[in-house]
Amino acid sequence: MLLLLDECVPRPLKWDLVGHDVRHVVDMGWSLKRNGELLRLMVAERFEVLLTVDQNLEFQQNLRATGIGVVVVLAKTNRVKELRPLVPRILDALNGVTAGALIRVGG
Repeated sequence: MLLLLDECVPRPLKWDLVGHDVRHVVDMGWSLKRNGELLRLMVAERFEVLLTVDQNLEFQQNLRATGIGVVVVLAKTNRVKELRPLVPRILDALNGVTAGALIRVGG
């Protein structure tokens, strides 16, 4: 699966997401892109899923229309030490997310 880590997700987390082709927004040169533009770029580059900690994304964008699956990680902070314990649940969510759907992990 071609997966994009949102700018708010620490880059080192990509090494924990084994079994997926993971890129980070910074790697793609898409820093500071607004969510709508980011989703359009993702569609053009054939990304399947966005991993984010942005809990407002679903209220700002029509995810179903984009066809991009979204996994939102709910944690106290977006620091790697807070997110790493959630990696098994994130991987399960990545395996179950469908086009245009949103799955929340953590909390």
